[in-house]
Parts: sequence; structure tokens; C-alpha cells
Amino acid sequence: MAVAETQLYAKVSNKHRSKNTSVLLESLLAKGFPAHIAQKALAATGQKTIEDAAKWLHSHCNDPSLDDPIPQEYALYLCPTGCLHNHLQEFWKESKRQCGKNRAHEIFPHITLCDFFTCEDQKVELLYDTLKRVGDSFSQYFPPSISLSLHSSTSYLGFFIGDNHANILKEFALAFSSEASALADCHVKPCLKQLHLTLAHKFYPHHQKTLEELAKCINPGETCQWVAALYSRDMRFVHYQTLRALFQYKPQNIDELMINAGDFIYVDPTQQSDVSEGWVIGTSHRTGCRGFLPENYTERANESDTWVKHREYVFVTASRFFTQTENEPNVNLNGEIHNPSRSRSITNVLSLQNATLRRGVLVMHHGERVDQVFGKSWLQQCLTADGKYYRADLNFPSTLPKRKDSMKHFEYDPPLSCCGIFQSRLIGEALLDQEVAVSYMYSSPALCCIQTAQHVLQGLKLDQKVKIRVEPGLFEWTKWEASRVIPNFMTLTELAAASYKIDASYRGNFPLSSLVPSESYEEYVSRTSAVIKQIVTACPSKGKGVILIVGHGSSLASFTRPLIGLPARDSSDFAQVVRKIPSLGMCFCEELKEENKWQMVNPPVKTLTHGANAAFNWRNGIVED
Repeated sequence: MAVAETQLYAKVSNKHRSKNTSVLLESLLAKGFPAHIAQKALAATGQKTIEDAAKWLHSHCNDPSLDDPIPQEYALYLCPTGCLHNHLQEFWKESKRQCGKNRAHEIFPHITLCDFFTCEDQKVELLYDTLKRVGDSFSQYFPPSISLSLHSSTSYLGFFIGDNHANILKEFALAFSSEASALADCHVKPCLKQLHLTLAHKFYPHHQKTLEELAKCINPGETCQWVAALYSRDMRFVHYQTLRALFQYKPQNIDELMINAGDFIYVDPTQQSDVSEGWVIGTSHRTGCRGFLPENYTERANESDTWVKHREYVFVTASRFFTQTENEPNVNLNGEIHNPSRSRSITNVLSLQNATLRRGVLVMHHGERVDQVFGKSWLQQCLTADGKYYRADLNFPSTLPKRKDSMKHFEYDPPLSCCGIFQSRLIGEALLDQEVAVSYMYSSPALCCIQTAQHVLQGLKLDQKVKIRVEPGLFEWTKWEASRVIPNFMTLTELAAASYKIDASYRGNFPLSSLVPSESYEEYVSRTSAVIKQIVTACPSKGKGVILIVGHGSSLASFTRPLIGLPARDSSDFAQVVRKIPSLGMCFCEELKEENKWQMVNPPVKTLTHGANAAFNWRNGIVED
């Protein structure tokens, strides 16, 4: 240990360190870890247990930044617990379901007392002492309940703190700032502007009224115990996106990143332009290592998911106090409650809203096609010399529907694979479990879409009640057709003869003959905007049923954006978005009839995620070299 390091450690240990923190550091030093690395591990894990710190050090053994003197960033938040917290979490959940994710969802409910500031690793325990000492001095002045008043604008919704109570909180923040600056040599900036508890931020303006209605169901006077909590984050990744690994990935090349399910990955959006499609380059929160990983192995996580809770001071009505670590019995790191009681007031308002949300439009990408698995030459793989179909792989359909013209037309109008059929039926069963009432089923004339619609209806147990309306206007952007011509689709008569439940009486809004080969993007946008409006107009608005539309990857954006009043994406952005939409990907819109508008909400079921399964010949590698 360097002389200066030893002197600093001794000074801090003798004067300020708690017995527990001192023991933790001494244990790591006894294991042979240098002081600066041991202190870094303790700071990164909240100085809780020797096991946490040792595990962090083991995981970061290959971290290239392990020796870098980069401190953590800390912030002081005032967080609600109890009934008020339960209601806020219910609002978080329902606002996300009905209006999609907004900036507020990145962090748990809180009032910011001090902005993020840096603190050297060897001085972190002094912040704990500061929190306890300042908390003790303000404990008797802390209000039993904090005055909260709802404030709303086109991009912000939240509670403002009443002036009298806000002044007490500001004095507390000032005292913490002053003490931390003197004791731990930190430059802490207290929040002295309008104190607030954000409910929603940077949302679409047309969601404002829905969010307000949900927020009005939160009783700000609910029972609440307020907790001043100290959190930290890695300052290097403040402006990065945070991803969560869904599956384990073992590197195939030296520049790839090893990830386990549940790992968090920091990704800089500005560094992805030269990365191969389907891949991202990022840094593992668990190991500190950097490399490439498949994007479809991840999902977006919240900004605060990687934060560490260090200590907290709980304000109670009596003058007693206590500090706790992250393992607070009823609140976890993300502010979620274990076994939360559902807010009755929000449940009631949802019942009222469901009575007025008359219709829904569910737009769905078709299931897996055979050409997506076996390539464009799939038909050549399963035709005999005399032109008869046979099943070359178990993922090929057992038979192909009969058509009067040549079977070669299936090349540009391919059917679902067996996995695609399974996917579609599974989605239908999931929709049935969620009691989604489908009243109308529309499909693109592509065979894969009609088959998807059929099997979704079977999963819903509606195949004898709801018929498929084949709408040519729902077809893919024709510029993307490899043949440069409109495919020769099966006729309604042929589809009916193949036992597909087709509505023979339906006449499309956009005749098949009107589809233009290699249409421009403007023509495609004009077609899809007109078709979705015609479909919605044609379906009676008195019922509450869902209009289910089965189309292509491009359908999700092109049929929902005009419905909710958003302009079409730029053509280059549009192509990038479509490439990332998986089989059976969905978007869901609900109608607010009293406001004469539609809003985007979360789909009623999650998308099926699965991995690739390559072709296998048992001879290769088993009996042959």
C-alpha cells in the first residue's frame, strides 16, 4: 500500500469510519487486494457485505478500468413508502400500459433533494455519517405529511411541494450539502428551485388528459413514511442507453461480449452507426468488459436499474431514527413494492375508462414464413422431379393449399412454417386468456397473413364466429417485393376451398388491381393511411370489440401512426424500424370516443421470443470427421 494511501486510510478509519465499514475494508485488504481497488468495490456495492464486494471484484477481474480513479456519482432523493408509494407504483404501471413509456418511468417515484455529485471512494462512508447526523437534526421538524398539489402541462405531470414543507426540505438539503462538503470534500448542489415529484415527463401531448385522469386518483394525503436515500451510479455511462440481457450469450469471436441473462449493458447510441445490423457494442455493468453482442438478446431497461442504494434515513413521527441498506423489507432498488395492494381508486377509474374506450385496433405482423427460415429457394427444396410437394424439413408445412395455377406462385406468396402456425395459435390463446374480444379480423391478401389470421382465430376459439376480411390495401410496400411485380395471390374461392374462414361478402376498400408495383414511399403512405381510416369507419363504433389486422412488418407503423395523428416516418428510418419487428410483433391503439381520438397503449399480450435452430445432420461430427 502506498504511504499516502496508508495515511489516508488510517486517518479516515480512526476518525470517521463505522466499525462495520472498517471491518469490510480490512477483510479485503487481508485478502491481498490493494486499498484503492478494495475501496472501489465497496463503493460500487454500497458497502453492505464482504461477499458483495468480493463478488464484484471477481466479476471485474478483466475490467480494463479497474485501476482507473473514477469515482461514483451520488444523489440524495426523498422517496415515499407505504400506501402513497403503492398508489404511485400503480400509476406508473397503468400510465405505461395506456400511454407507453415516458421519461418518468426511467426512475422510481422521488423528490430530488441534491443533484448528482462525485465522492472519492475512500470518503463514501463520510456521506453516510452526514446523512445520519443531518437527519437526526431535522427529525423533529419533519412534517408528518407533505403537502402535494397536482400540476399539469403538455409535457410534464407531477406533484408540486407546498411552500412551507418545501422550505423544510430545502433546509435539509442545504444542511446535507454543507456537511458533505466539509466532511467528505464533495461539491454538492442542493435543489432549491420548485421541489416536485414527477409522475410523467416528455410524453405525447395527446396523452395528457389520460395521464391527468389517472393522476387524479392518487390521494396525496395517503399514509406515507418518507425516506431520504443515497443512491450512486457509474458516471461514465450517464448518457448511455441501458439494456437488459434476456438470454445468455457465449462469444464466438474475440471481440464479442459474454453476457448472462439479467446482465445490464451500457450502450452509447452514437457509437452504433458502423456496427453490423442486428448487433450492438456495449459495456457490461457486471464485468466492466466491452464487446459486441446480438441486439435481439436484449431489451431496454430503466436508467435506475443499475443504481446502487447505499444508506437511507427514515423520517418517523417520533424522534427516533434508523439507517438501512438496500434490503428494506417492503421496497426494492427500483421502488417496487413486494405484494402491493392494488389502488382501489385507480381500479375504479380504469373501469370507467374501459367503458368509454369503445374500440381497439390491434395490428399484428404475420408469423414465421418458410422463406425466412429456408431462403428464397425454399420451394426448390421441397418439389420432386415431377413437381409434387414433399416435406423436406419438419418446419415445412405438411401440405400446401391447392390452387388452380402453378405451384411456383407460392415462391412469391410463401406460406407459414410449422413454427409460424404454432406461434399464431399461441398468440390467439394468449389473447383469449386476456379476454380480448375480437369483433373483426382483417388480413393482407398474402397467404402467410391469412394463415396467421386463421390460426389466431382458432386460438381465440372464434374461428366459427369471426370471418377473415381479405383487404388488398393491407399488403406490404410493393417496392420491397423481390419480383418487382404484385404476387399472384390465391383467390377467395381457393382460400375458402382450403377451409380458410373467408368473408366472401366483403369487398375491399382498395381493389387488388389498384396495387402498383414498386410504388413510391409517398404512394404507400397514402394507401395505408386511407385504408386504416376506411376500416375504422366501416366497423361499428357501438361495441367494445377489437379490430384485429394481420399484415406485415411495415404495417405496425403505417397503420397506427395515422390513427393516433402522427406523421409518417422518414423512409430511411422506416426501413430500419421494420427490420427489427419480429414475427407476431404487435401494436395496439384504443379509441377515446368522447375525445374523438385514438391513443397507443401496450398490447394485451407479450411477443413470443425464441432462438434459432440450425439444420442438423447426425452424421456430421458424430460418425464422420
